[in-house]
Amino acid sequence: MSKAIGWIGTGVMGASMARHILDAGYDLRVHNRTKVKALALIQQGARWCESPADAAEGADFVFSIVGFPKDVEETFLGERGILATAKNGSVVVDMTTSEPKLAERIFATAKKKGVSVLDAPVSGGDLGARNASLSIMVGGEEEAFRKTKSLLQVIGENISWFGPAGSGQRVKMSNQILIATTMIGTVESILYAVRSGLEPNTVIDLIGSGAAGCWSINNLGRRIVKADYDPGFFIKHFVKDMSIALQDAERLGLELPGLALAKKFYDYAVESGHENEGTQALYKVFESMSSANI
Repeated sequence: MSKAIGWIGTGVMGASMARHILDAGYDLRVHNRTKVKALALIQQGARWCESPADAAEGADFVFSIVGFPKDVEETFLGERGILATAKNGSVVVDMTTSEPKLAERIFATAKKKGVSVLDAPVSGGDLGARNASLSIMVGGEEEAFRKTKSLLQVIGENISWFGPAGSGQRVKMSNQILIATTMIGTVESILYAVRSGLEPNTVIDLIGSGAAGCWSINNLGRRIVKADYDPGFFIKHFVKDMSIALQDAERLGLELPGLALAKKFYDYAVESGHENEGTQALYKVFESMSSANI
């Protein structure tokens, strides 16, 4: 087992995930676009690296979790990207939610260099990252998955391999399609309860344990009641995910009218200045629309 792990991306989720790797005793090298967001890890013993290439050099495993597909492309394929220095036989794991076709392209490029790449996006938000209880959906070569699984188990609980490169991203798209419309129901349910004069936490206690129970109502619903709109997952990133799902669905000849409708509400949230808040801030959009009788 290698003790050298490269990690790129120490944002809302990445910092907690990297910390679990560090706490497990690995020699962790970290890079983030903004160094200040990696300071806590550096103070705990991680080694700062000036670029993704520096973090990848000499490492047997490299993990990345960044923001947008353009960030993934730069992180992997840029002049100082991971693949500029990743050694033959190493495994690189991209945990960003990104485009399936980009995952396939990065996989093919890396394979020519003798490097294995897994696309392994996660679900569970900031809470799952902190508690090491993330769900991890993996695409790529099965042998690389087997080599990496013990590391994935440090940061997640429900971990499955689904097939060739891009498969992990497509499972995540299935996840995001479901969450997009589920969040519409969550915010409308709470808004209705509040306008009816009901105590919303008591409502969540009951309906969250019945047929309507889901992660969104039981976790994000509680945050809405507390007016806690801090990001476990940014609205701007969720809009990105919905766009990817719609584009890939179009490529498959598939229409997703429910997702397209949900995206309109999230687009409005961005236009209203909520892009850097958590997805639960969609509640404020529906609340304002209702008050304005839109």
